[in-house]
Amino acid sequence: MQQGLVIETQRRHSVVQLEDGRKISCISKGRLLQMACGDRVKISITNEREGVVESVLERQSLFYRADAYKEKLVAANVTQVACIIAPLPAYSDELLNRWLVCAEASNVKAVIGLNKIDLVEAAAAANALAKYRDLGYDVVLFSAKFNDAPMRERLIGERSVLIGQSGMGKSKLLNALVGEEAQKTNEISVALDSGKHTTTFTRLFTLGREDTWVIDSPGMQVFGLNHFSRLEIERAFPEFRASLGHCRFRDCKHLHEPDCALRKLVADGKASEERLSILRKFCSEGEAVPHYARH
Repeated sequence: MQQGLVIETQRRHSVVQLEDGRKISCISKGRLLQMACGDRVKISITNEREGVVESVLERQSLFYRADAYKEKLVAANVTQVACIIAPLPAYSDELLNRWLVCAEASNVKAVIGLNKIDLVEAAAAANALAKYRDLGYDVVLFSAKFNDAPMRERLIGERSVLIGQSGMGKSKLLNALVGEEAQKTNEISVALDSGKHTTTFTRLFTLGREDTWVIDSPGMQVFGLNHFSRLEIERAFPEFRASLGHCRFRDCKHLHEPDCALRKLVADGKASEERLSILRKFCSEGEAVPHYARH
């Protein structure tokens, strides 16, 4: 039995890097054993190139998405979620909020990277992100094509997962970071205003230091939060956190109930109606999930 680090995953198959540096192809023992890039695992060697993952060691963190009936592991043991967006194609603000909430609820730091700042549309996108900077999130402006240094500096010393919609430039950033064509990159489909899906599996890269990982994940157009409780989602909004539990009613939905502490924050100009609406939406999604379907 040996230990190793999962550096690539695709369904039940994975590539594990052993402690001596060797990389072998593995399958998981049983369908219930789920792995993510970044997992430390115990494996039994079957030959020089293959093995079986017997168990997953205790995780420091787990970043994943879930809808009512299934879940998808994204990355394990990360210290940071790097949300990569761009002015073109248009990014989804709701998806960005989902990633931030998932990071907060998973006790992982989040940074927002605005790529393609060389485009004329970047100024408007940067202004739109000011609300997140005001909430305490790092907003990093960079260009994977011309100057990736600002984002590179934010990744050093962290174990990060890159997450974003297709076409945001994650693969180009990764190519710049690792100095090779690590992932295929395609031209943006302007007609559909979305990127072509280029990354089909999750893969971990080290950036010259043992303490610096970058995990590249497939472009995501959906991101469910059904694995979190209502309270976990509410706590994932920093501006509302201190007011939780101060509503008149314990089961306040922050809609029309009297003496709602969260709505008072909005009325006093200390929080935005937009973010409160997002909080309500995410919480209502979880309440609509059948009990038997919860993780």
